[in-house]
Amino acid sequence: MFTGIIEDLGKIREIRQDAGNIHFTVESAISNDLRIDQSMSHDGVCLTVVAIDPAKHTHMVTAIHETLEKTNLKSWKTGRKVNLERCMVMNGRLDGHIVQGHVDQKARCINKADQDGSWLFTFQHDKSHVTVEKGSICVNGVSLTVVNSQEDRFSVAVIPYTYAHTTFHQIEIGDEVNLEFDIIGKYVEKLLLMRS
Repeated sequence: MFTGIIEDLGKIREIRQDAGNIHFTVESAISNDLRIDQSMSHDGVCLTVVAIDPAKHTHMVTAIHETLEKTNLKSWKTGRKVNLERCMVMNGRLDGHIVQGHVDQKARCINKADQDGSWLFTFQHDKSHVTVEKGSICVNGVSLTVVNSQEDRFSVAVIPYTYAHTTFHQIEIGDEVNLEFDIIGKYVEKLLLMRS
């Protein structure tokens, strides 16, 4: 479980295909602090650490078919920056919101507006889940507040710190991102569908 508060930016150093799986080697300042079999969020995708190379400050994670189909990981290239967050410590503050690292779907950036010190991003998604004004959404692993919620799109306002310290500075119109909708909202949706 995660909070959506990014700890570090990693850089993809190597991508290796292995039958239907892809192994990603990521360099970061926190790679040497990890342990094998630890869960870690990479752009909002919960992946398991399978190898660590302390000399290179890298760790390796593996994405399987199901993960590759539901996320934007197939489009990753070497040199790409990714948002990293280690799993939540249960005796600490929950600064973001409850994030599972289970991506619901991809979305496309359809607008990026400079608002004189902050940025407003608009993302379009399919209608299988809903967002609500002032509700929580996780975009590439970043916990954000929804503004301008519509049936198939929403916007988020990004402050300068978040823009500079996450991968938001590299998102452009047309890019795909990973979305995880609020878990409480998903339960409410499911209950309402069961009653109708």
